[in-house]
Amino acid sequence: MLMASGRVRQKNTATVGSTASRTKVETNRSKMLEEFIQNRDFTGAVALLEFHKQQNEQVEGFPVLPWLAYCGFHLGDYQKALDVYHEMLAKDDEESPSVHMHAACCHFYLGQFKQAEEEALQGPVSTLQNRLLFHVAHKLNDDQKLMVYHQKLQEQLLEDQLSLAAIHYFRNHFQEATDIYKRILLDNRDYLALNVYVALCYYKLEYYDVSLEVLNVYLQVHSDSAIAINLKACNHYRLYNGKAAEAELKPLLDLQDASYNVENDLVKHNLVVFRNGENALQVLPRLLDVVPEARLNLVIYYLRNDDVKEAFELIKDLEPLTPPEYVLKGVVNACIGQETGNRENIKTAQQYFQLVGASHSECDTIPGRQCMASCFFLLKQYEDVLIYLNSIKSYFYQDDTFLYNYGLALANTGQWEEAERALAAIQNEKYKGEYCYLAWLARCHIYMKQPKKAWELYLKMDTRNESFNLLTLIANDCYRVGCFYHSAKAFDVLERLDPNPEFWDGKRGACIGVFQQVVAGTEPPDVLKDVFNMLRNTQNSQVEAIIKIMRNCIRDKGIKL
Repeated sequence: MLMASGRVRQKNTATVGSTASRTKVETNRSKMLEEFIQNRDFTGAVALLEFHKQQNEQVEGFPVLPWLAYCGFHLGDYQKALDVYHEMLAKDDEESPSVHMHAACCHFYLGQFKQAEEEALQGPVSTLQNRLLFHVAHKLNDDQKLMVYHQKLQEQLLEDQLSLAAIHYFRNHFQEATDIYKRILLDNRDYLALNVYVALCYYKLEYYDVSLEVLNVYLQVHSDSAIAINLKACNHYRLYNGKAAEAELKPLLDLQDASYNVENDLVKHNLVVFRNGENALQVLPRLLDVVPEARLNLVIYYLRNDDVKEAFELIKDLEPLTPPEYVLKGVVNACIGQETGNRENIKTAQQYFQLVGASHSECDTIPGRQCMASCFFLLKQYEDVLIYLNSIKSYFYQDDTFLYNYGLALANTGQWEEAERALAAIQNEKYKGEYCYLAWLARCHIYMKQPKKAWELYLKMDTRNESFNLLTLIANDCYRVGCFYHSAKAFDVLERLDPNPEFWDGKRGACIGVFQQVVAGTEPPDVLKDVFNMLRNTQNSQVEAIIKIMRNCIRDKGIKL
């Protein structure tokens, strides 16, 4: 009896100990999961929940599937969360209506807006359903449905007002969004994250210093916030330069781990921008459907590397909504139009520039005036171009692109001295090697009666088609302004390169012009030796007769060679 009793007692004690141990483990795991979620360590939470799912075990107080979907969603793994919700729906439990709503949210974040709408309509009628359908209507550009769901938003409901502010932001109504966020902040000072939204709006409104000031309120409490650090870096990029921005981003790079998938993409994208396009082809193409600005920045990269066709292919189907998008699409159309000679592209570019430059929000901004200048440039109305460029030139006195356009506009209006000054100030070697630059600088020299400088530009050029074109320009423009000596030299070279009768006619006229200037005393007699040599370079019966007449005339005038 005692032995039996002892054995029974021993067995019961072991069972109680085992149960207590298991309960303790479950409690520890429950606390661990709770800590993971409170600390937003969703990677750890997902790992723990996945383990329990595989072991077919529950976590006390935390149903595995709903919390696994929740953590996957907040980790940014929307497909994983959606798969879990579909698994829950397959079980057809009593929570199916609400699960449909959660699945709809996953579809929305995956960019599957039609599926999001279908799932949401299977869920219960609620404010969440209305907000989601409100955003889906915006994504699908269905303004009629957008207004229907807008009218159902409740002014006293915080979530509805935040949703409305988000739509204002997405539709570029940044001031309206800011007003809503500020109104909510007045009543809820402890909602610090709203400061980030306000800072985003000020960033979009180009009040970068104000954006930084508002953002610092949040960063003082949450110094490791990926979104806030990234936005601060963007403000520094706008206010200063890429190096300053990258320095601000360094804390985020140090803190970065797998818990921030979305932020990783943002950081990679922004580093390309901050580093002036470095690694653009490795990073940006795969982000085209993830980061909205990735497409625009890849277009800019192609333009900077003279790959206009790739830039055009990337942007041709983009429907511009914001001024920067209109401007960029205008620039691409202008480039492709000038490269291919397509007037339709030029016309499209002109319309985009005019649309931005004449808009109420942009007409008095520097980009707006640049757009109007570009519009008139394409229309070849150079007097109007100068009106706009003169109004902003104090901001661009060291900008080579501005100086280039400014110099061309001045030259086209006959302001040769100022045009020469602007073109000569350009430091960019790429610009200085372009035929367009050399041609207009040569023309400035010629019209300022400095043909020797134009000739020197020709002598420095490589042997190529552009040198022939520049020589033709020098020959004709020098003839036009009465610089006959250099005109004759140019025509002489042209004739030797191409025995065209027109070049002989030009050379003959220029040589006679030089002779007249020698007789008039405006050219030294010594140049006639060169004139005679240039004439004799042509096998023509008129040559000796012309030289004989010239010699007789200078002898009669008492001019000594």
